[in-house]
Amino acid sequence: MDINKELKLAWDFVNNTNRSIFLTGKAGTGKTTFLHRLKKDSLKRLVVVAPTGVAAINAKGVTIHSFFQMPFGPILPDTDLNNTTSFNRKFSKTKINIIKSMDLLVIDEISMVRADLLDGIDRTLRRFRNRNKVFGGVQVLMIGDLQQLSPVIRDNEWDLLKHVYSNGFFFSSQAFQECHAITIELKHIYRQENPKFIEILNEIRNNVLSVAAAEELNKRFIPNFTPVPDAGYISLTTHNNKAEATNKAELDKLTTKEFTYTAKVEGKFPEFSYPNSESLKLKVGAQVMFIKNDTSADKRYFNGKIGKVIHLEKDEVVVHCPDDDFNINTTPEVWENINYTVDAETNAITEDKIGAFTQIPLRLAWSITIHKSQGLTFERAIIDAEGAFAHGQTYVALSRCKSLEGLVLKSKIDSSQIISDRNVTLFNKNAEENEPDIAVLEDSQKLYQLDLIFEVFDFYDFIYPLNRILDTFYKNRTSIEGNIEAPIQSIKKTITSFLKVSNSFNAQLKDLATNEGLPEFSTVIQERFKKAISYFKTETETNILTPLKAFGFTTDNKAVGSDLTKNIDLFEELLEVKLLCLNSLNDGFSVKNLFELRVKSVFDIKEKPKKTRKAVIDSTINVELFELLRVLRNDIAQENDLIHYQIFTQKALFEICEILPTSKKELLQINGMGKTRVEKYGEAILEVIKAYCDENNIVTTHEEPIVFEEIKQKKEKVDTKKVSLELFKSGKSIEEIADEREFNTNTIFGHLATYIPSGEIKISDLITVEHYEELKKIIPTKTFENLSDLKNQLDDKYSYGELRLVLEHLKTV
Repeated sequence: MDINKELKLAWDFVNNTNRSIFLTGKAGTGKTTFLHRLKKDSLKRLVVVAPTGVAAINAKGVTIHSFFQMPFGPILPDTDLNNTTSFNRKFSKTKINIIKSMDLLVIDEISMVRADLLDGIDRTLRRFRNRNKVFGGVQVLMIGDLQQLSPVIRDNEWDLLKHVYSNGFFFSSQAFQECHAITIELKHIYRQENPKFIEILNEIRNNVLSVAAAEELNKRFIPNFTPVPDAGYISLTTHNNKAEATNKAELDKLTTKEFTYTAKVEGKFPEFSYPNSESLKLKVGAQVMFIKNDTSADKRYFNGKIGKVIHLEKDEVVVHCPDDDFNINTTPEVWENINYTVDAETNAITEDKIGAFTQIPLRLAWSITIHKSQGLTFERAIIDAEGAFAHGQTYVALSRCKSLEGLVLKSKIDSSQIISDRNVTLFNKNAEENEPDIAVLEDSQKLYQLDLIFEVFDFYDFIYPLNRILDTFYKNRTSIEGNIEAPIQSIKKTITSFLKVSNSFNAQLKDLATNEGLPEFSTVIQERFKKAISYFKTETETNILTPLKAFGFTTDNKAVGSDLTKNIDLFEELLEVKLLCLNSLNDGFSVKNLFELRVKSVFDIKEKPKKTRKAVIDSTINVELFELLRVLRNDIAQENDLIHYQIFTQKALFEICEILPTSKKELLQINGMGKTRVEKYGEAILEVIKAYCDENNIVTTHEEPIVFEEIKQKKEKVDTKKVSLELFKSGKSIEEIADEREFNTNTIFGHLATYIPSGEIKISDLITVEHYEELKKIIPTKTFENLSDLKNQLDDKYSYGELRLVLEHLKTV
């Protein structure tokens, strides 16, 4: 595969599929360049994280621990990430919205990420997104080279982790196993050009160093090598103290004046993320290395370029590099510490600068550790790998060099210095055998688009809040008033039907797709998609929105009320997101449009304030009085440090508003109003009732309230049942009357049923003969406490109104 095809395959997998990807490649194959291009040109909303502060700064991202607010110790399957006191797991609203709306998570330097940390990322993403999908449904791009630096795991940490993971590498995590990531290896090496040197590096990388390759490499062993002054050699060593000692000793040898450059640190920039010394000491004659690419248009230097200080000023260092015919006037550079935020106008995920580190982009470079050399390129290097102690160190050191000729070995290289991990070798071998190609890409693109289509018609998440509402209702029905069961059962029936239809539709699309191209460009699939949009939209408006209008409740129990409200809010949020999709995709399926709708669903819908839910009160009671008595009840409770229902219950409140008692004797007849309550609160209650009746010209008797006009002429109260009867006789259906009068259908049904004894309404007007005959036989065989209990035992085809009607009839026969 040529260079362009190799990079294009990686680019297409990232941008045109939802496959999680491990992007790897030998040192110098352009992985970092690929990441920078992705940040610049990808249409996907992405976040970049890395395991260390310096790696995050270099990748222009943030650390894994800061973004996902992870603990630093081992994360075991039974670790409760949300209840630890060692770190902050309270995510800001902005971060939650970023997690919910992002399409792609990029993890740089993945070789350093422990298995348990990747599983911790998975758990966090599931928490805020789809709990049933690996990484919460986010595509993850993991960039790194397993032959380079490996994760740091202390012995005491491994004692805990070894019972869960076969090894500490990210690929042994449960999330990686579940996501079925593909591995794409960038093979073209930009750093080295000599085929012989490339072959030697490959053998070391794969732990198969041949005798011939070792002999060729060891020709670069030069005992007691002393570089010519200003030749630009840097010494790579295994231990930090050796590198620091060498640099200090060489600097001390110089007799020139020492200058100190102090970094300027602004905002939030933690010390562990400093990309350079806060206090940099330099002298004329010092060998230095640039630690940043030149941000000017001249591109005079790059990260890893070696040179010699020839002049020092207060804010400037002049450096000359071997083979250059010019001097480099080096001034302070800025490293930014970023935080991800959301643009208030565009809702785009943006990088918000929260801190800056300004310093001369140089460091002393007679010596450097192999660890710190990762990612750098050197023209000339002296390698001291004798003390190699970790997997991949020898490979990292040798692969920093551009050529074999620029390499000097302080000791000969043999197999003992090539420490390779068997787990890595096996993983790489398996990845190489299963390398994806264009055919896999095309299949992945097709499945990706089919998944997006299925997402539009997937109603599975709707079941949970509906079941929670019904469970809460059935367990607490005696403390709840309102219309809950009928509308929710009706909606649940529709959702259940949707699940069957959408699964069938999904299966049909998969069959169609075998002979079609990408769904986005298939006329056949687009036509089916439009028909499905029309079907689900119509059914949703008719069989979900309509019964949802009838839903309402009131309860004395705050916990019950809170649970019901939380779940109906969740249901309505899901419904609004779904309707946004159904209403916006009439013209067909588009990946770009779906991306935009995902963002809208987070920022335009989920950011809306929750609507205030008022108690649903039966239209036959005095609504204003209901509110007045509720206020009275709350005031008395507050004054006496009581709970409101200790004054009188919700059920009692309804009865009081319906009967309008005018004496303590009548008040005692109200359900739940015992002698003690009436003695304590009766006078206050009766006073409110009297004031309300006087204000509204209502005269009460023991039987029914009578209303008078202001002229004091007697006039009956508007008979709400009669209004329903007249509308029914005019030819309107029960549903039409309910809609016009803003009642639920069961209320209208009840109104009309009262006219059956007088003959003004026939039973056959309200119930089919078939249902009537069936219920007459079924009901006597059932044992039930109330109407809801009976309804729960019977087929959904029978309405509450029908059950009540037949029950009343059975009482008369």
